[in-house]
Amino acid sequence: MPASTSEEDVSMLLPGDPFPEISLALVGGGEISIPSDVAGSWVYLLFYRGGW
Repeated sequence: MPASTSEEDVSMLLPGDPFPEISLALVGGGEISIPSDVAGSWVYLLFYRGGW
């Protein structure tokens, strides 16, 4: 899993910006890289922060 980034390394995506490459662990095991593993498809990606 990639190391977390500091706030100054992160910027808001604007319309037309390419989505940055990220790798996510899958619940059943394995990993998916977005957007490369889903190239040519529509993707709905939701980040849920959970409870504080």
